[in-house]
Amino acid sequence: MAFTNRGTGAHYNGLNAERAVVMLNALVGAIGQPGGYCYGLEEKLSATRYPQPQPVPPKPKLRTDLEDPPEWPLANRWQEMKVGQIVYDYIRQGRAKVDVYLSYTISSPMTWPEGRSTTVEVLKDESLIPFHACSDVVYSEMAHYADLILPDATYLERWGLDTRNSLELQHFVTLRQPMVQPPGEARSYADVLFDIGRRLGPEQARYFQFGDHEAFVRHQCANIPAGGEADGFEYMKKHGVYVDRSAPKSYEVHRRRLTPEQLRNARVDEATQVIYTANAAGQESAIGLMIEEDGIRTAVRGFQTPSRKFELYCPELVKVATTLGITDDGLPSYIPIPAHQNLPEDRFILTSFKWNVHTQARTANQKYLTEIVHDNPMWINASTAASLGLKTGDWVELTTYRPVSGPHGDQAYKGTGEPVGSERVRIFVTQGIHPRVFAVSNSLGYLVSGRAALARQGERNTEATLGQQGYGRTPEQDDLSTSLWWDERQGGRGNGYNVNRIIPINPQPLIGNQAWFDTVCTIRKVEGREA
Repeated sequence: MAFTNRGTGAHYNGLNAERAVVMLNALVGAIGQPGGYCYGLEEKLSATRYPQPQPVPPKPKLRTDLEDPPEWPLANRWQEMKVGQIVYDYIRQGRAKVDVYLSYTISSPMTWPEGRSTTVEVLKDESLIPFHACSDVVYSEMAHYADLILPDATYLERWGLDTRNSLELQHFVTLRQPMVQPPGEARSYADVLFDIGRRLGPEQARYFQFGDHEAFVRHQCANIPAGGEADGFEYMKKHGVYVDRSAPKSYEVHRRRLTPEQLRNARVDEATQVIYTANAAGQESAIGLMIEEDGIRTAVRGFQTPSRKFELYCPELVKVATTLGITDDGLPSYIPIPAHQNLPEDRFILTSFKWNVHTQARTANQKYLTEIVHDNPMWINASTAASLGLKTGDWVELTTYRPVSGPHGDQAYKGTGEPVGSERVRIFVTQGIHPRVFAVSNSLGYLVSGRAALARQGERNTEATLGQQGYGRTPEQDDLSTSLWWDERQGGRGNGYNVNRIIPINPQPLIGNQAWFDTVCTIRKVEGREA
């Protein structure tokens, strides 16, 4: 089995690369087979299975370019909101007006491409974002630019239901429940939002009369079997997880037969054998396919495509591309990355990666993780380093460039090929990387945060922590006060570099997913970080 994920899709030609991988699985007969490429579970907290308290607020009907940009018509087709990287620049361009901005445990200056330039410039401009309230568990780079900081509860201090991809191919749900109470004034962001809803006015308040987040989760557990407990919520509190073993495992989901209830009032298109049914508004949608095996006609679910068949050729791609003046034949053809064609000898390709102990902009404050990884030198192939006269530990100035438009009508975002920015980094020479590729891990290089993330040894601040008792006392001594050994002032390696700040905003055609791994760059040897 071959699998697709962020690495496969985060390129200029990522959409076609992912399609090709799925087709390879189909070619070898691995689709829906044990040990193969399986899918079909609805891994969401659906309202049917996990009901919300009534009445439920209506879904917003407002459409904005921030969420649904016309330049990338398929951004929300197969995966919602793939184009978050363009939001700040669109706000600056006036594509949408923002009155109040609520951010939640996201550090865009660290994690967005051009985060320290485009993102920060917009966050600081009160004519663009008049009021910004940030909910976070730490003093993040996002909180640094907020008008109001809402101290959030961590995952060990709040309620919530969670469901993820099931490797056992059976639906399951887990309960997150507080192990300890949040410190000081910290509160779960869900409770904050419920309070805001109640304060907006009577029309909005009626949707939030159920109480707090714990009460909300209790209601969501109403359909979970109680077992020997009082109800589903008490079952989850005791066991922590519920696995639904009533349904068969998700093998060959496309061959599952439609039930008589599903087929009620359905019609079959005789030309295509696609089965359609109408919703309450009278709009038809495909729900399955009539197939014939051994002379018996059977109604099956089929694949989640317009034809309900496994599609090599995708007419939807051709149609959408044509509206934008882009040439696409609907097949997963290899399309060379425009900026990589005829690349001069002095230009290379920059990629980034994640360490297994860090999550972008969320974990560097955790001392034990940052002791393991706190520096991120740039990886460079041994033969490339030798040709440039470089060795491990040398400093280079890394400069990145914007993408260029392709030959098929696709227009790169700000596709000028001009420089984006530069960063001085140490290098690490290795055989484990391609000679024309450089790599720098993300998740490091903070400017604003705690001592571990900043690699700044010293005492705790003397101010009280979120209103707890002890204001004005002698600063508490700990090992970060005297033994933060990666502090550069103590001879350590420092806290690394934020490579995202010099990676250009680069949405790929049609779907808009950020092409993280296509950045063209150059390097030159320098004497040191501050030289």
